[in-house]
Amino acid sequence: MNQALFIGGMHKSFNRVPILKNISLWCYSGEIIGLFGRNGSGKSTLLKCIYGVIKKDEGQVLIDGKRMTFQKIIREKKIGYLPQNSFLPKEKSVRNLIPLFFPEEAKQDAIFYAPGVHKLEKTRVGKLSLGSLRYLEVLFLMNCDHPFLMLDEPFSMIQPLYKERIKELLLSAKKEKGIIITDHYYEDVLTISDRNILVKDRKLIPINSADDLKIAGYLR
Repeated sequence: MNQALFIGGMHKSFNRVPILKNISLWCYSGEIIGLFGRNGSGKSTLLKCIYGVIKKDEGQVLIDGKRMTFQKIIREKKIGYLPQNSFLPKEKSVRNLIPLFFPEEAKQDAIFYAPGVHKLEKTRVGKLSLGSLRYLEVLFLMNCDHPFLMLDEPFSMIQPLYKERIKELLLSAKKEKGIIITDHYYEDVLTISDRNILVKDRKLIPINSADDLKIAGYLR
């Protein structure tokens, strides 16, 4: 059954400077939304407000009509969130890290036997390349039970091989989850997204193609 994430009437300011103004957005399971915007436009702030790691000034977050708080999102495992900075402990090896996050043997196997992971098993997280680390983080997130996922710059500064693996993971996860991605690597996002939105002047603008991004001033 499709599930729905709704963000309604969201406002956020920092030091009395408006960043987001009356933002409303739907995301359904079975779709990937690409979220674009220049640095400082508020796209990362929007994800953080939805998840609850920073407090919105006004607005609501609903899942299937039920109001969500940060505590509910965490407790009920409603939204998985990939921030720009790594959330994995640097001192653990990949092999030892997997069972810490996934006690179920089936999920451990799904991660350990995913392409490329066995080559990393003895490596400490802090020693992984940026591409390997991001791939592992996305792999962890895709195997969580959350019906919605938000990823902040999953493609940033990583080599093409890992980009393709991450795209495959996202397209597979889309069958059961709703996904919101923000990234400056717009071409990578456009190849997998179903809908696209630009954050500009504190508002959301629907985007249908790279040409629309040029018209809106995001690209030259």
